[in-house]
Amino acid sequence: MDRHGSPGLGPRHDAASRVQKPESAADKLAALKARVSAAIGTSKAKGGLNVDLHPALAAPSPSSTSTITPTATTIPSARGGLNVGLHPALQDLNKPASSSLSRSRARNDHKKQKTPDLASPSQQDVRSNPYYDPNLGGQAAKPRQARQLIFNQKGKYIAQANALRRQAALEALKKKIAAQTRKVGIDEDIDVEKNFVVEAPPEIEWWDEGLVDGKSYDNIEDSKALKIDTPDTIVTSYVQHPVAIEPPQDKLAPPPKPMYLTQKETKKLRRQRRMAEMKEEQAKIRLGLVPPPPPKVKKGNLMRVLGEEAVKDPTAVEARVNREIAERHTKHIETNEERKLTKEQRHEKLAANQEKDAAKGLHLLVFVIDSLANGQHRYKINLNAEQLGLTGIVIMHPKRCLVVAEGGSWAVNKYRKLMLNRINWTENAPPRDRDGNAQNDNYRDWLKAEDENGNLRDLALNKCRLLFEGEMKERGFRKWGSKVCETDSEAREALQRAKMDSFWQQAKSLQ
Repeated sequence: MDRHGSPGLGPRHDAASRVQKPESAADKLAALKARVSAAIGTSKAKGGLNVDLHPALAAPSPSSTSTITPTATTIPSARGGLNVGLHPALQDLNKPASSSLSRSRARNDHKKQKTPDLASPSQQDVRSNPYYDPNLGGQAAKPRQARQLIFNQKGKYIAQANALRRQAALEALKKKIAAQTRKVGIDEDIDVEKNFVVEAPPEIEWWDEGLVDGKSYDNIEDSKALKIDTPDTIVTSYVQHPVAIEPPQDKLAPPPKPMYLTQKETKKLRRQRRMAEMKEEQAKIRLGLVPPPPPKVKKGNLMRVLGEEAVKDPTAVEARVNREIAERHTKHIETNEERKLTKEQRHEKLAANQEKDAAKGLHLLVFVIDSLANGQHRYKINLNAEQLGLTGIVIMHPKRCLVVAEGGSWAVNKYRKLMLNRINWTENAPPRDRDGNAQNDNYRDWLKAEDENGNLRDLALNKCRLLFEGEMKERGFRKWGSKVCETDSEAREALQRAKMDSFWQQAKSLQ
Protein backbone atom coordinates (compact mmCIF):
# COMPACT_ATOMS: atom_id res chain seq x y z
CA MET A 1 0.00 0.00 0.00
CA ASP A 2 1.41 3.35 -1.01
CA ARG A 3 1.25 5.66 2.00
CA HIS A 4 2.35 8.69 0.00
CA GLY A 5 -0.01 8.06 -2.96
CA SER A 6 -3.28 7.71 -1.09
CA PRO A 7 -5.08 10.65 0.39
CA GLY A 8 -5.47 10.52 4.16
CA LEU A 9 -5.41 12.55 7.28
CA GLY A 10 -1.63 12.95 7.29
CA PRO A 11 0.25 15.95 5.95
CA ARG A 12 0.34 16.56 2.18
CA HIS A 13 3.76 17.13 0.61
CA ASP A 14 2.71 18.32 -2.86
CA ALA A 15 2.59 21.96 -3.76
CA ALA A 16 -1.14 21.90 -4.53
CA SER A 17 -2.01 20.56 -1.16
CA ARG A 18 -0.31 23.34 0.75
CA VAL A 19 -2.95 25.35 2.54
CA GLN A 20 -2.42 28.92 3.45
CA LYS A 21 -2.62 29.90 7.14
CA PRO A 22 -6.27 30.68 7.87
CA GLU A 23 -7.00 34.11 9.02
CA SER A 24 -9.67 33.28 11.58
CA ALA A 25 -11.06 30.41 13.60
CA ALA A 26 -13.97 29.98 11.19
CA ASP A 27 -11.60 29.42 8.28
CA LYS A 28 -9.64 26.87 10.27
CA LEU A 29 -12.84 24.98 11.08
CA ALA A 30 -13.95 24.96 7.41
CA ALA A 31 -10.57 23.64 6.20
CA LEU A 32 -10.63 20.88 8.82
CA LYS A 33 -14.11 19.79 7.74
CA ALA A 34 -13.05 19.70 4.07
CA ARG A 35 -10.06 17.49 4.81
CA VAL A 36 -12.14 15.10 6.85
CA SER A 37 -14.84 14.76 4.16
CA ALA A 38 -12.21 14.19 1.51
CA ALA A 39 -10.56 11.44 3.54
CA ILE A 40 -13.90 9.72 4.19
CA GLY A 41 -14.89 9.81 0.51
CA THR A 42 -11.55 8.40 -0.66
CA SER A 43 -11.70 5.52 1.80
CA LYS A 44 -15.18 4.51 0.60
CA ALA A 45 -14.14 4.66 -3.06
CA LYS A 46 -11.23 2.26 -2.40
CA GLY A 47 -13.42 -0.25 -0.49
CA GLY A 48 -12.49 0.74 3.02
CA LEU A 49 -14.47 0.17 6.18
CA ASN A 50 -18.22 0.13 5.67
CA VAL A 51 -18.93 2.86 8.22
CA ASP A 52 -21.95 5.12 8.19
CA LEU A 53 -21.22 8.80 8.30
CA HIS A 54 -22.77 11.28 10.65
CA PRO A 55 -25.89 13.05 9.25
CA ALA A 56 -23.88 16.27 9.19
CA LEU A 57 -21.47 14.70 6.64
CA ALA A 58 -24.15 13.43 4.22
CA ALA A 59 -23.97 16.55 2.03
CA PRO A 60 -20.39 17.66 1.54
CA SER A 61 -19.63 21.33 1.16
CA PRO A 62 -18.88 22.78 -2.31
CA SER A 63 -15.30 23.58 -1.30
CA SER A 64 -14.56 19.91 -0.84
CA THR A 65 -16.25 18.49 -4.03
CA SER A 66 -13.09 18.74 -6.01
CA THR A 67 -11.24 16.39 -3.66
CA ILE A 68 -14.00 13.75 -3.45
CA THR A 69 -14.01 11.01 -6.06
CA PRO A 70 -17.05 10.65 -8.44
CA THR A 71 -17.81 7.26 -7.00
CA ALA A 72 -18.73 8.75 -3.63
CA THR A 73 -22.47 9.02 -3.13
CA THR A 74 -24.61 10.94 -0.70
CA ILE A 75 -24.79 9.02 2.59
CA PRO A 76 -27.84 9.74 4.73
CA SER A 77 -26.08 9.14 8.11
CA ALA A 78 -22.35 9.60 8.56
CA ARG A 79 -20.65 7.67 11.39
CA GLY A 80 -17.08 7.60 12.59
CA GLY A 81 -14.80 4.63 13.01
CA LEU A 82 -15.96 1.69 15.18
CA ASN A 83 -19.58 2.99 14.92
CA VAL A 84 -18.79 6.08 17.09
CA GLY A 85 -20.49 9.43 16.52
CA LEU A 86 -18.46 12.39 15.28
CA HIS A 87 -17.56 15.42 17.35
CA PRO A 88 -20.27 18.10 17.47
CA ALA A 89 -17.84 20.51 15.78
CA LEU A 90 -17.78 18.26 12.67
CA GLN A 91 -21.55 17.99 12.21
CA ASP A 92 -21.71 20.92 9.76
CA LEU A 93 -19.34 19.43 7.15
CA ASN A 94 -21.94 19.23 4.33
CA LYS A 95 -23.12 22.78 4.87
CA PRO A 96 -21.50 25.74 3.15
CA ALA A 97 -18.64 27.30 5.02
CA SER A 98 -20.09 30.75 4.60
CA SER A 99 -23.27 29.79 6.41
CA SER A 100 -21.35 28.29 9.34
CA LEU A 101 -19.08 31.31 9.47
CA SER A 102 -22.01 33.70 9.50
CA ARG A 103 -23.74 31.61 12.13
CA SER A 104 -20.66 31.65 14.40
CA ARG A 105 -20.32 35.38 13.96
CA ALA A 106 -23.98 35.90 14.81
CA ARG A 107 -23.56 33.78 17.88
CA ASN A 108 -20.54 35.82 19.02
CA ASP A 109 -22.44 39.06 18.43
CA HIS A 110 -25.39 37.73 20.43
CA LYS A 111 -23.07 36.83 23.33
CA LYS A 112 -21.52 40.25 23.23
CA GLN A 113 -24.94 41.86 23.35
CA LYS A 114 -26.09 39.72 26.26
CA THR A 115 -22.96 40.34 28.37
CA PRO A 116 -23.83 43.15 30.84
CA ASP A 117 -21.39 45.84 31.73
CA LEU A 118 -20.80 45.45 35.46
CA ALA A 119 -18.09 48.05 35.70
CA SER A 120 -20.23 51.08 35.07
CA PRO A 121 -24.00 50.75 35.77
CA SER A 122 -26.40 53.15 34.25
CA GLN A 123 -27.84 56.09 36.13
CA GLN A 124 -31.31 54.56 36.00
CA ASP A 125 -30.08 51.39 37.73
CA VAL A 126 -28.35 53.44 40.37
CA ARG A 127 -31.49 55.46 41.08
CA SER A 128 -33.76 52.41 41.22
CA ASN A 129 -31.41 50.30 43.42
CA PRO A 130 -31.23 51.72 46.98
CA TYR A 131 -28.55 49.16 47.97
CA TYR A 132 -26.05 50.04 45.26
CA ASP A 133 -22.61 51.01 46.58
CA PRO A 134 -20.64 53.11 44.04
CA ASN A 135 -17.39 52.37 45.92
CA LEU A 136 -17.66 48.67 45.13
CA GLY A 137 -18.91 48.90 41.55
CA GLY A 138 -15.70 50.23 40.04
CA GLN A 139 -13.38 47.59 41.46
CA ALA A 140 -11.90 45.32 38.83
CA ALA A 141 -11.92 41.59 39.37
CA LYS A 142 -8.61 40.35 40.73
CA PRO A 143 -6.98 37.59 38.67
CA ARG A 144 -6.91 34.25 40.40
CA GLN A 145 -3.43 33.16 41.30
CA ALA A 146 -2.53 29.53 41.05
CA ARG A 147 -1.66 27.79 44.27
CA GLN A 148 1.83 26.53 44.69
CA LEU A 149 2.52 22.99 45.72
CA ILE A 150 3.51 22.68 49.39
CA PHE A 151 5.42 19.52 50.20
CA ASN A 152 5.41 18.13 53.75
CA GLN A 153 8.72 17.29 55.31
CA LYS A 154 9.60 13.70 55.93
CA GLY A 155 8.41 12.45 59.34
CA LYS A 156 5.93 15.31 59.99
CA TYR A 157 2.85 13.14 60.49
CA ILE A 158 4.88 10.45 62.27
CA ALA A 159 5.94 13.05 64.86
CA GLN A 160 2.32 14.15 65.29
CA ALA A 161 1.23 10.56 65.80
CA ASN A 162 3.97 10.00 68.40
CA ALA A 163 2.86 13.16 70.26
CA LEU A 164 -0.73 11.91 70.33
CA ARG A 165 0.42 8.53 71.63
CA ARG A 166 2.45 10.21 74.40
CA GLN A 167 -0.55 12.35 75.36
CA ALA A 168 -2.80 9.30 75.51
CA ALA A 169 -0.23 7.44 77.63
CA LEU A 170 0.01 10.43 80.01
CA GLU A 171 -3.78 10.57 80.43
CA ALA A 172 -3.88 6.84 81.11
CA LEU A 173 -1.12 7.24 83.73
CA LYS A 174 -3.04 10.06 85.45
CA LYS A 175 -6.18 7.91 85.62
CA LYS A 176 -4.19 5.01 87.04
CA ILE A 177 -2.60 7.20 89.73
CA ALA A 178 -6.00 8.68 90.63
CA ALA A 179 -7.48 5.20 90.99
CA GLN A 180 -4.60 4.10 93.23
CA THR A 181 -4.89 7.19 95.44
CA ARG A 182 -8.60 6.56 95.88
CA LYS A 183 -7.83 3.04 97.00
CA VAL A 184 -5.19 4.14 99.50
CA GLY A 185 -7.32 7.05 100.75
CA ILE A 186 -4.99 9.95 100.03
CA ASP A 187 -7.11 11.56 97.35
CA GLU A 188 -8.00 14.26 99.83
CA ASP A 189 -4.36 15.41 99.92
CA ILE A 190 -5.04 17.45 96.81
CA ASP A 191 -5.65 21.05 97.73
CA VAL A 192 -9.27 21.46 96.77
CA GLU A 193 -11.80 23.76 98.26
CA LYS A 194 -14.55 22.13 100.22
CA ASN A 195 -18.12 22.71 99.11
CA PHE A 196 -20.58 23.10 101.96
CA VAL A 197 -24.06 21.78 101.27
CA VAL A 198 -26.92 23.84 102.65
CA GLU A 199 -29.29 21.69 104.66
CA ALA A 200 -32.88 21.48 103.52
CA PRO A 201 -35.49 23.10 105.79
CA PRO A 202 -37.34 20.71 108.13
CA GLU A 203 -40.81 19.48 107.31
CA ILE A 204 -42.14 21.22 110.40
CA GLU A 205 -40.54 23.72 112.76
CA TRP A 206 -40.10 22.82 116.41
CA TRP A 207 -42.30 25.68 117.59
CA ASP A 208 -45.24 24.37 115.50
CA GLU A 209 -45.02 20.72 116.53
CA GLY A 210 -47.43 21.26 119.44
CA LEU A 211 -49.96 23.15 117.29
CA VAL A 212 -50.20 20.87 114.23
CA ASP A 213 -51.44 17.29 114.28
CA GLY A 214 -48.75 15.55 112.24
CA LYS A 215 -45.14 15.86 111.27
CA SER A 216 -45.57 18.26 108.34
CA TYR A 217 -47.59 21.26 107.14
CA ASP A 218 -49.68 19.23 104.66
CA ASN A 219 -52.90 19.41 106.72
CA ILE A 220 -52.48 22.98 107.92
CA GLU A 221 -55.52 24.11 105.88
CA ASP A 222 -57.74 21.63 107.73
CA SER A 223 -59.07 23.17 110.95
CA LYS A 224 -59.53 19.70 112.50
CA ALA A 225 -55.78 19.03 112.24
CA LEU A 226 -54.88 22.13 114.29
CA LYS A 227 -54.44 21.88 118.06
CA ILE A 228 -55.71 25.30 119.02
CA ASP A 229 -59.18 24.72 120.54
CA THR A 230 -58.63 21.09 121.55
CA PRO A 231 -58.29 20.05 125.22
CA ASP A 232 -54.64 19.07 124.79
CA THR A 233 -53.64 22.37 123.23
CA ILE A 234 -50.76 24.42 124.57
CA VAL A 235 -52.65 27.66 123.91
CA THR A 236 -54.60 28.72 127.03
CA SER A 237 -56.16 31.85 128.43
CA TYR A 238 -53.37 32.22 130.97
CA VAL A 239 -50.34 34.40 130.52
CA GLN A 240 -47.08 32.50 130.69
CA HIS A 241 -44.21 34.39 132.25
CA PRO A 242 -40.89 32.91 131.15
CA VAL A 243 -38.36 32.03 133.78
CA ALA A 244 -35.62 34.61 134.05
CA ILE A 245 -32.31 33.19 132.86
CA GLU A 246 -29.06 34.51 134.21
CA PRO A 247 -27.15 36.37 131.51
CA PRO A 248 -24.23 34.26 130.31
CA GLN A 249 -21.84 37.21 130.34
CA ASP A 250 -22.31 37.72 134.08
CA LYS A 251 -20.36 34.57 134.92
CA LEU A 252 -17.45 35.89 132.87
CA ALA A 253 -17.23 39.08 134.91
CA PRO A 254 -14.18 39.14 137.23
CA PRO A 255 -14.92 39.01 140.98
CA PRO A 256 -14.64 42.25 142.99
CA LYS A 257 -11.22 42.93 144.40
CA PRO A 258 -10.90 42.80 148.23
CA MET A 259 -10.04 45.91 150.22
CA TYR A 260 -6.49 45.69 151.52
CA LEU A 261 -5.69 46.96 155.05
CA THR A 262 -2.63 48.77 156.20
CA GLN A 263 -0.13 47.13 158.56
CA LYS A 264 -1.37 49.15 161.51
CA GLU A 265 -4.99 48.14 160.85
CA THR A 266 -4.03 44.49 160.47
CA LYS A 267 -2.27 44.45 163.85
CA LYS A 268 -5.21 46.15 165.53
CA LEU A 269 -7.67 43.56 164.19
CA ARG A 270 -5.39 40.70 165.28
CA ARG A 271 -5.09 42.18 168.78
CA GLN A 272 -8.85 42.59 169.12
CA ARG A 273 -9.49 39.04 167.89
CA ARG A 274 -6.99 37.48 170.28
CA MET A 275 -8.42 39.50 173.18
CA ALA A 276 -11.93 38.27 172.47
CA GLU A 277 -10.70 34.65 172.29
CA MET A 278 -8.83 35.03 175.60
CA LYS A 279 -11.86 36.47 177.38
CA GLU A 280 -13.99 33.61 176.14
CA GLU A 281 -11.42 31.07 177.39
CA GLN A 282 -11.25 32.73 180.84
CA ALA A 283 -15.02 32.65 181.15
CA LYS A 284 -15.03 28.89 180.46
CA ILE A 285 -12.33 28.36 183.14
CA ARG A 286 -14.27 30.33 185.76
CA LEU A 287 -17.36 28.26 185.04
CA GLY A 288 -15.34 25.05 185.38
CA LEU A 289 -16.04 23.90 181.81
CA VAL A 290 -12.36 23.42 180.95
CA PRO A 291 -9.32 22.89 183.16
CA PRO A 292 -6.89 25.77 183.53
CA PRO A 293 -3.92 25.45 181.15
CA PRO A 294 -0.47 24.78 182.63
CA PRO A 295 1.84 27.73 182.83
CA LYS A 296 3.82 28.36 179.64
CA VAL A 297 7.34 28.25 180.95
CA LYS A 298 10.21 29.45 178.79
CA LYS A 299 13.83 30.00 179.50
CA GLY A 300 13.20 33.71 179.66
CA ASN A 301 10.51 33.57 182.40
CA LEU A 302 11.86 30.55 184.22
CA MET A 303 12.85 32.32 187.46
CA ARG A 304 9.76 34.48 187.52
CA VAL A 305 7.24 31.65 187.05
CA LEU A 306 8.77 28.88 189.18
CA GLY A 307 10.50 31.03 191.79
CA GLU A 308 11.81 28.96 194.74
CA GLU A 309 11.59 25.65 192.83
CA ALA A 310 14.01 27.00 190.26
CA VAL A 311 16.41 28.11 192.95
CA LYS A 312 16.40 24.72 194.69
CA ASP A 313 17.09 22.54 191.64
CA PRO A 314 17.85 24.66 188.58
CA THR A 315 19.07 21.65 186.50
CA ALA A 316 15.80 19.76 186.90
CA VAL A 317 13.78 22.88 186.17
CA GLU A 318 15.79 23.58 183.03
CA ALA A 319 15.29 20.02 181.80
CA ARG A 320 11.58 20.30 182.49
CA VAL A 321 11.38 23.60 180.57
CA ASN A 322 13.24 22.08 177.56
CA ARG A 323 10.90 19.10 177.56
CA GLU A 324 7.82 21.36 177.54
CA ILE A 325 9.28 23.44 174.70
CA ALA A 326 9.86 20.27 172.68
CA GLU A 327 6.33 19.08 173.37
CA ARG A 328 4.83 22.35 172.24
CA HIS A 329 6.91 22.24 169.06
CA THR A 330 5.87 18.66 168.36
CA LYS A 331 2.24 19.52 168.90
CA HIS A 332 2.58 22.45 166.50
CA ILE A 333 4.05 20.20 163.79
CA GLU A 334 1.35 17.58 164.29
CA THR A 335 -1.36 20.21 164.10
CA ASN A 336 0.05 21.49 160.82
CA GLU A 337 0.29 17.98 159.42
CA GLU A 338 -3.31 17.28 160.33
CA ARG A 339 -4.39 20.51 158.69
CA LYS A 340 -2.35 19.75 155.56
CA LEU A 341 -4.26 18.29 152.56
CA THR A 342 -3.53 14.81 151.30
CA LYS A 343 -2.56 14.04 147.71
CA GLU A 344 -6.09 13.03 146.80
CA GLN A 345 -7.51 16.14 148.45
CA ARG A 346 -5.05 18.33 146.53
CA HIS A 347 -6.13 16.72 143.25
CA GLU A 348 -9.77 17.19 144.15
CA LYS A 349 -9.20 20.82 145.05
CA LEU A 350 -7.27 21.42 141.81
CA ALA A 351 -9.99 19.73 139.76
CA ALA A 352 -12.66 21.79 141.48
CA ASN A 353 -10.78 25.01 140.74
CA GLN A 354 -10.36 23.94 137.11
CA GLU A 355 -14.07 23.21 136.86
CA LYS A 356 -14.87 26.64 138.27
CA ASP A 357 -12.50 28.16 135.74
CA ALA A 358 -14.09 26.23 132.86
CA ALA A 359 -17.59 27.12 134.07
CA LYS A 360 -16.85 30.77 133.43
CA GLY A 361 -16.32 30.04 129.74
CA LEU A 362 -14.40 27.67 127.47
CA HIS A 363 -11.55 28.90 125.31
CA LEU A 364 -9.88 27.23 122.33
CA LEU A 365 -6.26 27.41 121.16
CA VAL A 366 -4.87 25.92 117.93
CA PHE A 367 -1.10 25.82 117.34
CA VAL A 368 0.84 24.80 114.21
CA ILE A 369 4.32 23.31 114.71
CA ASP A 370 6.67 22.46 111.88
CA SER A 371 8.18 19.36 113.52
CA LEU A 372 7.90 17.37 116.75
CA ALA A 373 10.98 15.21 116.21
CA ASN A 374 12.31 16.13 119.65
CA GLY A 375 10.76 13.81 122.23
CA GLN A 376 11.10 16.38 125.01
CA HIS A 377 8.77 18.73 123.14
CA ARG A 378 6.11 16.03 122.92
CA TYR A 379 6.51 15.24 126.62
CA LYS A 380 6.12 18.87 127.71
CA ILE A 381 3.07 19.39 125.50
CA ASN A 382 1.23 16.36 126.86
CA LEU A 383 2.25 16.69 130.53
CA ASN A 384 1.34 20.37 130.88
CA ALA A 385 -1.99 19.84 129.12
CA GLU A 386 -2.92 17.07 131.57
CA GLN A 387 -1.80 19.10 134.58
CA LEU A 388 -3.84 22.11 133.49
CA GLY A 389 -6.93 19.99 132.88
CA LEU A 390 -7.11 20.72 129.15
CA THR A 391 -8.78 18.54 126.56
CA GLY A 392 -7.72 18.27 122.95
CA ILE A 393 -5.47 16.39 120.56
CA VAL A 394 -1.98 16.50 119.05
CA ILE A 395 -1.88 15.63 115.33
CA MET A 396 1.62 14.51 114.25
CA HIS A 397 2.12 14.69 110.46
CA PRO A 398 5.30 14.44 108.33
CA LYS A 399 4.79 17.99 107.00
CA ARG A 400 3.20 19.82 109.95
CA CYS A 401 1.86 19.15 113.45
CA LEU A 402 -1.35 20.55 114.92
CA VAL A 403 -2.10 21.06 118.64
CA VAL A 404 -5.71 21.73 119.65
CA ALA A 405 -6.28 22.69 123.33
CA GLU A 406 -9.53 23.68 125.03
CA GLY A 407 -10.20 24.66 128.62
CA GLY A 408 -10.79 27.51 131.05
CA SER A 409 -9.37 30.99 130.81
CA TRP A 410 -6.64 30.56 133.43
CA ALA A 411 -5.46 27.20 132.09
CA VAL A 412 -5.46 28.41 128.49
CA ASN A 413 -3.34 31.45 129.36
CA LYS A 414 -0.78 29.22 131.09
CA TYR A 415 -0.67 26.88 128.11
CA ARG A 416 -0.25 29.75 125.63
CA LYS A 417 2.80 31.01 127.53
CA LEU A 418 4.23 27.50 127.53
CA MET A 419 3.85 27.02 123.76
CA LEU A 420 4.93 30.48 122.62
CA ASN A 421 7.54 31.50 125.22
CA ARG A 422 8.83 28.74 127.45
CA ILE A 423 9.64 25.94 124.98
CA ASN A 424 12.66 26.36 122.71
CA TRP A 425 11.49 24.75 119.49
CA THR A 426 14.89 24.96 117.75
CA GLU A 427 16.50 22.72 120.36
CA ASN A 428 17.01 19.03 119.65
CA ALA A 429 18.18 16.31 122.04
CA PRO A 430 18.98 12.62 121.53
CA PRO A 431 16.37 10.12 122.73
CA ARG A 432 16.78 8.75 126.25
CA ASP A 433 15.74 5.24 125.27
CA ARG A 434 18.55 4.24 122.90
CA ASP A 435 17.90 0.50 123.30
CA GLY A 436 14.72 0.77 121.28
CA ASN A 437 12.48 -0.80 123.87
CA ALA A 438 9.64 1.66 123.32
CA GLN A 439 8.90 0.86 119.72
CA ASN A 440 5.30 1.70 118.94
CA ASP A 441 3.28 3.54 116.33
CA ASN A 442 4.50 6.92 117.53
CA TYR A 443 8.10 6.12 116.66
CA ARG A 444 8.23 6.72 112.92
CA ASP A 445 11.31 7.65 110.94
CA TRP A 446 10.24 11.29 110.63
CA LEU A 447 9.40 11.41 114.38
CA LYS A 448 12.85 10.37 115.54
CA ALA A 449 15.36 12.95 116.75
CA GLU A 450 18.14 11.29 114.74
CA ASP A 451 18.35 10.62 111.03
CA GLU A 452 19.44 7.40 109.32
CA ASN A 453 23.12 8.18 109.87
CA GLY A 454 22.64 8.71 113.61
CA ASN A 455 23.03 12.50 113.49
CA LEU A 456 20.63 14.86 115.20
CA ARG A 457 18.13 16.53 112.92
CA ASP A 458 18.52 20.24 112.30
CA LEU A 459 15.60 22.10 113.90
CA ALA A 460 16.97 25.61 113.37
CA LEU A 461 13.91 26.61 111.34
CA ASN A 462 11.38 24.87 113.57
CA LYS A 463 8.80 27.17 115.17
CA CYS A 464 5.34 27.25 116.73
CA ARG A 465 2.60 29.60 115.54
CA LEU A 466 -0.79 30.40 117.02
CA LEU A 467 -3.36 29.56 114.33
CA PHE A 468 -6.63 30.32 116.16
CA GLU A 469 -7.79 31.64 119.53
CA GLY A 470 -11.36 32.15 120.64
CA GLU A 471 -14.26 31.05 122.80
CA MET A 472 -16.38 27.98 122.25
CA LYS A 473 -19.76 26.76 123.46
CA GLU A 474 -18.87 23.22 124.53
CA ARG A 475 -15.92 20.86 124.52
CA GLY A 476 -15.15 18.95 121.35
CA PHE A 477 -12.89 16.34 123.00
CA ARG A 478 -13.47 14.27 126.12
CA LYS A 479 -9.78 13.99 127.08
CA TRP A 480 -6.28 14.85 125.94
CA GLY A 481 -4.65 12.56 123.39
CA SER A 482 -2.29 12.36 120.43
CA LYS A 483 -2.41 10.62 117.06
CA VAL A 484 0.10 9.94 114.29
CA CYS A 485 -1.34 10.63 110.83
CA GLU A 486 0.59 9.74 107.68
CA THR A 487 -1.89 11.39 105.27
CA ASP A 488 -4.13 14.41 105.24
CA SER A 489 -7.24 12.25 105.11
CA GLU A 490 -6.35 10.63 108.46
CA ALA A 491 -5.77 14.04 110.04
CA ARG A 492 -9.11 15.33 108.78
CA GLU A 493 -10.86 12.21 110.04
CA ALA A 494 -9.36 12.67 113.53
CA LEU A 495 -10.51 16.30 113.65
CA GLN A 496 -13.87 15.69 111.99
CA ARG A 497 -15.26 14.00 115.11
CA ALA A 498 -14.98 17.34 116.92
CA LYS A 499 -16.05 19.28 113.78
CA MET A 500 -12.65 20.99 113.61
CA ASP A 501 -11.40 19.60 110.27
CA SER A 502 -11.36 23.12 108.83
CA PHE A 503 -8.33 23.92 111.01
CA TRP A 504 -6.25 21.41 109.03
CA GLN A 505 -7.08 23.09 105.72
CA GLN A 506 -6.25 26.45 107.32
CA ALA A 507 -2.92 25.09 108.58
CA LYS A 508 -2.06 23.86 105.07
CA SER A 509 -2.68 27.31 103.61
CA LEU A 510 -0.49 28.96 106.27
CA GLN A 511 2.80 30.09 104.76
